Parts: sequence; C-alpha cells; structure tokens
Amino acid sequence: MSPDLSGIAVFVTVADARSFRAASERLGVTRSAISQAIRRLEERMGVALVQRTTRSVRLTEAGERLYQSVRPALDDLAAAMEAVGEMREQPSGMVRLTVSSIAERFLSGSLLAGFLEAYPDIRLDITVTDEEFDIVSEGFDAGVRLGEVIEQDMIAIPVSDEQRQLVTASPAYLARHGAPAHPRDLPKHRCIGWRPSPQVAPYRWEFTEDGRDFTVDVNPRVTTNDMRVMLQLACAGAGLTFGMEETFRPYLARAELVPLLEEFCPPFPGFYLYYPSRRNVPLRLRALIDYLRKSRR
Repeated sequence: MSPDLSGIAVFVTVADARSFRAASERLGVTRSAISQAIRRLEERMGVALVQRTTRSVRLTEAGERLYQSVRPALDDLAAAMEAVGEMREQPSGMVRLTVSSIAERFLSGSLLAGFLEAYPDIRLDITVTDEEFDIVSEGFDAGVRLGEVIEQDMIAIPVSDEQRQLVTASPAYLARHGAPAHPRDLPKHRCIGWRPSPQVAPYRWEFTEDGRDFTVDVNPRVTTNDMRVMLQLACAGAGLTFGMEETFRPYLARAELVPLLEEFCPPFPGFYLYYPSRRNVPLRLRALIDYLRKSRR
C-alpha cells in the first residue's frame, strides 16, 4: 500500500490541533476538505484514526500509534525540503513568532524593521500573548519570553539586557496615600494588578530581601491583562502598579510615575528568543537568529 502523504499530513495537523476547525485554519482549506481527507485515509488503512465529538477530536489507539510514528518522519521530511529549497542565496518564507507582551525592546519596532530590511523575502507572523504553551504543537517557529519560563529542552539566545520589575505610583497618589516602606505594606494600598486571562489568579508581586525571594498577594482593586490600562490608571493616581522597568521608563523619565521599593527589586536574566532543538534549523529562522546575535554585539 503506497502511502497517502497528503492525507497523513492532514491527519498530523488534526492530531496536533485536536480540532478540525483549527486544522482547516492552519492548512487554509475548508473543514469539509479536512473531514474528507481523514475519511479517505481511514478507508485506505481500514481502521478508524480519530473519534469526533461536537467540540473536539480524540485519537483512537490506532490513530495515536500512527501519529507517534509519522510525526517525527514528517518533521524530518519538512526539514529536508527546506534545506534543499534554501540552496538559493536569499532566505525566504514565513517566520511565525509568539512574543510576550512585555518584551518591550523586541516589540519596539526598530529591531524587527531592521531585520525585514535586511531580508526582504522573509515575512513575519507575530502573535503577542502571555499565555504559555508548546510552540511546536501550536505551529510556531520560535518564541520570545523571559528566560525563567522557557523549557529546558529549548535552545535560547538573549535578546535583551538584564531586566527588573518595579512598583510605581503617580506623585498624586503618593501625596494622598503615602509610599509603602516594605512589600508587606502593599496589601494596605490600592493596587492595580495583572493576570493573563480571567481563568488565572492575579499575578503575585515578586521581591527579594537578603537573598531570599518572596511574593506578595496584593489583593488588587483593579485587575487587567492590558499593561496600557495599568499604566493609564497608575498615571491617573488610581493606585500602585507593578511591571517591567523597561515599560515604565518613559513615564519615569517624565516624572509621571515614581519608582518604589527599589531595594527589593534586583535585576534578573531578561528575554530570550527560543526555538526547538532540531538538526536542520530553517534558513529563514537562522537568519533571524544571526541578526539578533549581531544586534546584541
């Protein structure tokens, strides 16, 4: 039985996404085309590969076995085809990135604009999100996150200097309510907090004292997933807020915000571009990696 490579590719995409809808969006075809391709593959193999429900797709035992066998082979095939296609002089194609919303320098525009100018045949697809997920299964080439949250099996290169987080407030708020002397005073203040989504508890503010790390649950009066909202409320005197110094720097320079509790906020390793370890890194991604390394130097 000759292999149905196109059907297998569709099957792997469905298995990765666990959804016919998501697979159709990734492949740029209709859900009907996805369903037909899976049905033809199942008929050809004489065994059910997926179980469909109204909300999700689950692999059968046969489907799971096929997936585990063909997924690495398809990765190798894709890498081989990219290697051959990249024998041309200029890197080309799409680089899909997921980037933390607080990676200020990376998202500032000048860095990526310089890269696009240097490589006119490369396109970028950038998803800004603070959710943590497997970039491989979600179809991303690389991600940009703080080094402390990157999985150990990833290759990571620095794209920023050391970072630190700060508590800030407007002069108007401090005139009315005073400044906290220690992080343990924060729950007594009006605080503006952050969380990535409504299903997640508000972020606990992190500090260090005498070499010991600790967190404070500030019980924020306002919680949002948008740093711009946090900044606007803080500048308007609504409360204390907490975030990356890079984000606050323009507001500190204009004295719209004042840094607080700096002695409890030491620097830590910054942002990294990370990508999966594999034998053949696509030339388009290699071009971005090399460009970022040169920009650091």
